[in-house]
Amino acid sequence: MKGILNLRCAPRRLAVLTLAISVVAGTAACSAENKGPQVTSTDSARPNSSESETATPESTTPASDSAAASPSATPGEPAGTASSSASAGASPVATAVSWKTYTDAAKTVSFELPQEWIAQSATPEAGSLANAVKVEIKDAEGRYVATLHTGLPQAAPVNCPAGQARPYVVISSVPLDIPHSDGPDTIDPRVVFRVVQGYKFFGSYGITNVVAGADGQSCELRNRVLGPAGKGDISFGDVPSIHAFAADEKVAPAKAFDTLDLAAKYAVHGSEFANVQRMLLSLKVNL
Repeated sequence: MKGILNLRCAPRRLAVLTLAISVVAGTAACSAENKGPQVTSTDSARPNSSESETATPESTTPASDSAAASPSATPGEPAGTASSSASAGASPVATAVSWKTYTDAAKTVSFELPQEWIAQSATPEAGSLANAVKVEIKDAEGRYVATLHTGLPQAAPVNCPAGQARPYVVISSVPLDIPHSDGPDTIDPRVVFRVVQGYKFFGSYGITNVVAGADGQSCELRNRVLGPAGKGDISFGDVPSIHAFAADEKVAPAKAFDTLDLAAKYAVHGSEFANVQRMLLSLKVNL
Protein backbone atom coordinates (compact mmCIF):
# COMPACT_ATOMS: atom_id res chain seq x y z
CA MET A 1 0.00 0.00 0.00
CA LYS A 2 1.54 3.28 -1.09
CA GLY A 3 1.63 6.31 1.16
CA ILE A 4 0.37 9.65 -0.08
CA LEU A 5 3.64 11.14 -1.33
CA ASN A 6 4.62 14.01 -3.61
CA LEU A 7 1.09 14.99 -4.51
CA ARG A 8 0.65 18.18 -6.50
CA CYS A 9 -0.69 20.97 -4.33
CA ALA A 10 -3.36 22.44 -6.60
CA PRO A 11 -6.01 24.54 -4.78
CA ARG A 12 -9.34 22.79 -4.61
CA ARG A 13 -12.65 23.43 -2.93
CA LEU A 14 -14.95 21.22 -0.98
CA ALA A 15 -17.93 20.10 -3.03
CA VAL A 16 -21.29 20.93 -1.61
CA LEU A 17 -22.27 19.35 1.74
CA THR A 18 -25.62 20.11 3.39
CA LEU A 19 -24.27 20.08 6.91
CA ALA A 20 -26.39 21.62 9.65
CA ILE A 21 -23.12 22.56 11.31
CA SER A 22 -20.62 25.32 10.84
CA VAL A 23 -18.10 23.76 8.52
CA VAL A 24 -15.40 25.95 7.12
CA ALA A 25 -14.54 24.69 3.65
CA GLY A 26 -11.54 26.32 2.03
CA THR A 27 -8.98 25.57 -0.56
CA ALA A 28 -6.77 22.60 0.17
CA ALA A 29 -3.45 23.40 1.75
CA CYS A 30 -0.54 21.04 1.32
CA SER A 31 1.74 20.30 4.23
CA ALA A 32 5.49 20.40 4.27
CA GLU A 33 5.36 16.70 3.53
CA ASN A 34 3.19 17.32 0.45
CA LYS A 35 0.81 14.51 1.34
CA GLY A 36 -2.60 16.16 0.91
CA PRO A 37 -5.40 17.88 2.85
CA GLN A 38 -7.25 16.87 6.03
CA VAL A 39 -10.88 16.89 7.11
CA THR A 40 -11.29 17.20 10.89
CA SER A 41 -14.18 17.97 13.19
CA THR A 42 -12.27 19.38 16.15
CA ASP A 43 -10.49 22.61 16.94
CA SER A 44 -7.91 20.76 19.01
CA ALA A 45 -6.96 18.33 16.26
CA ARG A 46 -3.94 19.22 14.19
CA PRO A 47 -4.60 17.85 10.69
CA ASN A 48 -2.15 15.12 9.79
CA SER A 49 -1.96 15.56 6.07
CA SER A 50 -0.66 12.10 5.32
CA GLU A 51 -4.04 10.58 6.24
CA SER A 52 -6.36 13.23 4.98
CA GLU A 53 -7.25 12.93 1.32
CA THR A 54 -10.93 13.52 0.71
CA ALA A 55 -13.18 12.81 -2.23
CA THR A 56 -16.56 14.33 -2.93
CA PRO A 57 -19.52 11.99 -3.56
CA GLU A 58 -21.84 12.56 -6.47
CA SER A 59 -24.99 12.32 -4.36
CA THR A 60 -24.61 15.50 -2.32
CA THR A 61 -27.36 18.14 -2.31
CA PRO A 62 -27.33 21.06 -4.79
CA ALA A 63 -25.45 24.22 -3.86
CA SER A 64 -28.53 26.30 -3.10
CA ASP A 65 -29.67 23.88 -0.39
CA SER A 66 -26.18 23.67 1.05
CA ALA A 67 -25.84 27.40 1.32
CA ALA A 68 -29.11 27.62 3.22
CA ALA A 69 -28.21 24.84 5.64
CA SER A 70 -24.65 25.91 6.29
CA PRO A 71 -23.83 29.55 5.46
CA SER A 72 -20.10 28.95 5.72
CA ALA A 73 -20.08 26.04 3.29
CA THR A 74 -18.50 26.88 -0.03
CA PRO A 75 -19.83 25.32 -3.24
CA GLY A 76 -17.01 23.35 -4.78
CA GLU A 77 -15.97 21.79 -8.04
CA PRO A 78 -18.13 19.26 -9.89
CA ALA A 79 -18.97 16.18 -7.84
CA GLY A 80 -16.25 13.58 -7.72
CA THR A 81 -13.40 16.03 -8.43
CA ALA A 82 -12.89 18.09 -5.29
CA SER A 83 -11.03 17.64 -2.06
CA SER A 84 -10.57 20.03 0.86
CA SER A 85 -9.29 20.91 4.28
CA ALA A 86 -12.11 21.80 6.67
CA SER A 87 -12.65 22.21 10.39
CA ALA A 88 -15.83 22.36 12.43
CA GLY A 89 -16.51 24.94 15.08
CA ALA A 90 -16.27 22.63 18.09
CA SER A 91 -15.54 19.12 19.25
CA PRO A 92 -18.48 16.83 20.03
CA VAL A 93 -19.11 16.94 23.76
CA ALA A 94 -19.30 13.66 25.68
CA THR A 95 -22.73 13.37 27.31
CA ALA A 96 -22.04 10.64 29.86
CA VAL A 97 -22.07 12.16 33.35
CA SER A 98 -19.95 9.60 35.20
CA TRP A 99 -16.88 7.80 33.87
CA LYS A 100 -14.80 4.89 35.10
CA THR A 101 -11.41 3.44 34.18
CA TYR A 102 -10.84 -0.07 32.89
CA THR A 103 -7.41 -1.62 33.49
CA ASP A 104 -6.47 -5.17 32.52
CA ALA A 105 -5.03 -7.55 35.10
CA ALA A 106 -1.47 -7.14 33.86
CA LYS A 107 -1.87 -3.34 33.79
CA THR A 108 -0.78 -3.13 30.16
CA VAL A 109 -3.79 -1.11 28.98
CA SER A 110 -6.30 1.27 30.49
CA PHE A 111 -9.04 3.53 29.18
CA GLU A 112 -12.03 5.48 30.42
CA LEU A 113 -15.62 4.59 29.60
CA PRO A 114 -19.05 5.78 30.78
CA GLN A 115 -20.05 4.36 34.17
CA GLU A 116 -23.00 2.46 32.70
CA TRP A 117 -20.99 0.82 29.92
CA ILE A 118 -19.57 -2.68 30.23
CA ALA A 119 -15.99 -3.75 29.47
CA GLN A 120 -15.48 -7.50 29.27
CA SER A 121 -12.21 -9.39 28.82
CA ALA A 122 -12.29 -11.80 25.88
CA THR A 123 -10.01 -14.45 24.38
CA PRO A 124 -7.48 -12.86 21.97
CA GLU A 125 -7.65 -13.83 18.33
CA ALA A 126 -5.65 -16.83 17.12
CA GLY A 127 -2.09 -15.87 16.30
CA SER A 128 -1.94 -13.06 18.85
CA LEU A 129 1.21 -12.58 20.90
CA ALA A 130 1.51 -14.23 24.31
CA ASN A 131 0.60 -11.12 26.33
CA ALA A 132 -2.20 -9.94 24.04
CA VAL A 133 -5.27 -8.29 25.57
CA LYS A 134 -8.77 -8.25 24.09
CA VAL A 135 -11.60 -6.25 25.65
CA GLU A 136 -15.13 -5.86 24.28
CA ILE A 137 -17.14 -2.77 25.22
CA LYS A 138 -20.94 -2.56 25.28
CA ASP A 139 -23.27 0.25 26.27
CA ALA A 140 -25.79 0.23 29.13
CA GLU A 141 -28.33 -1.62 26.96
CA GLY A 142 -25.83 -4.30 26.02
CA ARG A 143 -25.27 -3.03 22.50
CA TYR A 144 -21.80 -3.50 21.05
CA VAL A 145 -19.63 -0.36 20.95
CA ALA A 146 -16.00 -1.31 20.28
CA THR A 147 -13.20 -3.82 20.79
CA LEU A 148 -9.67 -3.21 22.05
CA HIS A 149 -7.10 -5.76 20.92
CA THR A 150 -3.35 -5.64 21.54
CA GLY A 151 -0.61 -8.05 20.50
CA LEU A 152 -1.99 -8.49 17.00
CA PRO A 153 0.31 -10.16 14.47
CA GLN A 154 1.51 -8.14 11.52
CA ALA A 155 -1.22 -7.79 8.91
CA ALA A 156 -0.69 -8.55 5.24
CA PRO A 157 -0.65 -5.55 2.88
CA VAL A 158 -4.01 -4.51 1.49
CA ASN A 159 -4.69 -6.03 -1.92
CA CYS A 160 -6.04 -3.15 -3.99
CA PRO A 161 -6.23 -3.94 -7.73
CA ALA A 162 -6.20 -1.03 -10.15
CA GLY A 163 -9.60 0.59 -10.44
CA GLN A 164 -11.00 -1.01 -7.26
CA ALA A 165 -10.25 1.82 -4.80
CA ARG A 166 -13.19 3.95 -3.69
CA PRO A 167 -13.36 7.57 -2.48
CA TYR A 168 -13.03 8.08 1.25
CA VAL A 169 -13.26 11.06 3.62
CA VAL A 170 -11.60 11.65 6.99
CA ILE A 171 -14.37 13.43 8.90
CA SER A 172 -12.65 13.52 12.31
CA SER A 173 -9.00 13.03 13.22
CA VAL A 174 -7.47 13.74 16.64
CA PRO A 175 -3.90 12.91 17.81
CA LEU A 176 -3.41 9.96 20.16
CA ASP A 177 -0.29 9.36 22.24
CA ILE A 178 0.43 5.62 22.37
CA PRO A 179 3.49 3.46 21.59
CA HIS A 180 3.83 2.77 17.86
CA SER A 181 6.29 2.10 15.10
CA ASP A 182 7.01 4.40 12.18
CA GLY A 183 7.47 3.56 8.53
CA PRO A 184 7.00 4.93 5.01
CA ASP A 185 3.26 4.20 5.06
CA THR A 186 2.49 5.39 8.59
CA ILE A 187 1.43 8.60 10.32
CA ASP A 188 1.34 9.64 13.95
CA PRO A 189 -1.45 7.73 15.77
CA ARG A 190 -4.93 9.26 15.46
CA VAL A 191 -8.47 8.66 16.67
CA VAL A 192 -10.46 8.90 13.46
CA PHE A 193 -13.93 8.67 11.98
CA ARG A 194 -13.75 7.93 8.27
CA VAL A 195 -16.29 7.27 5.55
CA VAL A 196 -15.86 5.32 2.32
CA GLN A 197 -18.28 5.66 -0.59
CA GLY A 198 -20.10 2.62 -1.94
CA TYR A 199 -23.81 2.18 -2.63
CA LYS A 200 -24.07 4.07 0.68
CA PHE A 201 -21.54 5.93 2.79
CA PHE A 202 -19.94 3.49 5.21
CA GLY A 203 -18.38 4.95 8.36
CA SER A 204 -16.16 3.58 11.10
CA TYR A 205 -14.36 4.93 14.16
CA GLY A 206 -11.10 3.69 15.61
CA ILE A 207 -7.40 4.34 16.10
CA THR A 208 -4.86 4.18 13.30
CA ASN A 209 -1.39 5.13 12.17
CA VAL A 210 -1.69 3.45 8.78
CA VAL A 211 -2.02 5.53 5.62
CA ALA A 212 -5.26 4.43 4.00
CA GLY A 213 -4.64 5.22 0.35
CA ALA A 214 -3.59 7.76 -2.24
CA ASP A 215 -5.46 10.61 -3.92
CA GLY A 216 -8.52 10.17 -1.70
CA GLN A 217 -9.02 6.59 -2.85
CA SER A 218 -8.71 3.36 -0.84
CA CYS A 219 -9.76 -0.29 -0.93
CA GLU A 220 -9.66 -0.68 2.86
CA LEU A 221 -9.44 1.67 5.85
CA ARG A 222 -7.76 -0.05 8.79
CA ASN A 223 -8.41 0.82 12.44
CA ARG A 224 -4.96 -0.34 13.47
CA VAL A 225 -1.83 1.12 15.03
CA LEU A 226 1.42 -0.62 14.19
CA GLY A 227 3.02 -1.37 17.54
CA PRO A 228 6.69 -1.21 18.49
CA ALA A 229 8.88 -4.01 17.13
CA GLY A 230 8.09 -7.33 18.77
CA LYS A 231 5.06 -5.99 20.67
CA GLY A 232 2.31 -6.57 18.11
CA ASP A 233 -0.24 -4.16 16.65
CA ILE A 234 -3.10 -2.45 18.46
CA SER A 235 -6.71 -2.12 17.30
CA PHE A 236 -9.44 -0.15 19.09
CA GLY A 237 -12.66 0.63 17.26
CA ASP A 238 -15.99 -0.68 16.06
CA VAL A 239 -14.47 -2.89 13.35
CA PRO A 240 -10.85 -3.80 12.46
CA SER A 241 -11.28 -2.33 8.97
CA ILE A 242 -13.88 -0.91 6.63
CA HIS A 243 -14.41 -0.99 2.87
CA ALA A 244 -17.15 -0.20 0.39
CA PHE A 245 -19.55 -3.01 1.29
CA ALA A 246 -21.48 -4.89 -1.38
CA ALA A 247 -25.27 -4.91 -1.14
CA ASP A 248 -25.30 -8.49 0.16
CA GLU A 249 -22.63 -7.93 2.85
CA LYS A 250 -23.34 -7.35 6.53
CA VAL A 251 -22.37 -3.80 7.43
CA ALA A 252 -22.90 -3.71 11.21
CA PRO A 253 -21.24 -2.89 13.52
CA ALA A 254 -19.81 -0.39 11.03
CA LYS A 255 -22.17 2.48 10.20
CA ALA A 256 -24.11 3.09 6.98
CA PHE A 257 -25.42 6.53 5.98
CA ASP A 258 -27.55 7.59 3.04
CA THR A 259 -25.56 10.80 2.60
CA LEU A 260 -22.17 12.13 3.55
CA ASP A 261 -23.96 14.93 5.39
CA LEU A 262 -25.55 12.46 7.80
CA ALA A 263 -22.18 10.85 8.45
CA ALA A 264 -20.67 14.23 9.28
CA LYS A 265 -23.55 15.10 11.61
CA TYR A 266 -23.06 11.80 13.43
CA ALA A 267 -19.41 12.61 14.07
CA VAL A 268 -19.89 16.27 14.99
CA HIS A 269 -23.22 16.32 16.83
CA GLY A 270 -23.83 12.71 17.83
CA SER A 271 -23.60 11.96 21.54
CA GLU A 272 -22.72 8.33 20.81
CA PHE A 273 -19.62 9.29 18.86
CA ALA A 274 -18.70 11.96 21.42
CA ASN A 275 -18.61 9.35 24.18
CA VAL A 276 -16.76 6.86 21.98
CA GLN A 277 -14.21 9.46 20.95
CA ARG A 278 -13.45 10.33 24.58
CA MET A 279 -13.03 6.64 25.36
CA LEU A 280 -10.65 6.05 22.45
CA LEU A 281 -8.61 9.14 23.26
CA SER A 282 -8.18 8.01 26.87
CA LEU A 283 -6.36 4.80 25.84
CA LYS A 284 -3.05 4.23 27.63
CA VAL A 285 -0.78 1.37 26.59
CA ASN A 286 2.22 0.11 28.57
CA LEU A 287 4.10 -2.38 26.41
